[in-house]
Amino acid sequence: MDLDLNGKRALVLASSRGLGLGIAEALAAEGANVLLCGRSADKLAANCEAINARGAGKADYIAADLADASFVETLHQAALDKLGGVDILVNNTGGPPPGGAVGMDVAVLEKQFQMMVQRVIDLTNRVLPGMREAGWGRILTIASSGVIQPIPNLALSNTLRSALVGWSKSLSNEVAGDGVCVNMLLPGRIHTERVDELDNANASKSGKAVEDVREASRLAIPAKRYGDVAEFAAVAAFLVSGKASYVTGSVIRCDGGATKSV
Repeated sequence: MDLDLNGKRALVLASSRGLGLGIAEALAAEGANVLLCGRSADKLAANCEAINARGAGKADYIAADLADASFVETLHQAALDKLGGVDILVNNTGGPPPGGAVGMDVAVLEKQFQMMVQRVIDLTNRVLPGMREAGWGRILTIASSGVIQPIPNLALSNTLRSALVGWSKSLSNEVAGDGVCVNMLLPGRIHTERVDELDNANASKSGKAVEDVREASRLAIPAKRYGDVAEFAAVAAFLVSGKASYVTGSVIRCDGGATKSV
């Protein structure tokens, strides 16, 4: 299927590794020009070199840290300079530290809110006018299955990512008539470095071996395995494509059936 992405300009946050990188690779393979961002210039440069060597869409990068107050301004200006504008925005952020809800540190909560919610909304506000004027745009926010079924020991993530669900749905209602589709994509257990980190944290907390933690996680998933980044990225590519022009205001799961609610 031709996803009508050839020549589209895509800004993908947190794309030096994991899900963000996988999405950037999938979009470039469909002919989109992608701007990667993250903290590691070396990783980003290597990623772009690999993407550009494959042909199809082109890749460039900007080293920027969500923790910096200038992040949004830096990234938006880079998108204008390197892409000429943004047709597709993929809001993706790293996860906050694990931990429970009891005794949640409000100072950590405030800092993570700025990075995971405030700056996502600010950046989206910067690129929206161009999309609305063009009559075409895609905003995809990557969250977590924890917004539907809270994940134990990830209370901060469950809290902050849930705030984005209400924002995304509200925004979708306001811009759908302008040809801008706004959706959320929820990964379950997709095998990334972040998931390895969480498995290690759970093993440390429970006193179990890491492989035992992983095996228990796999058995709890109807598909009986962790997902692959490429599988997840393929769903993302469709949701930001021209073919998904009547999909907006939705929260899509890619979790192997792990979420128990309908």
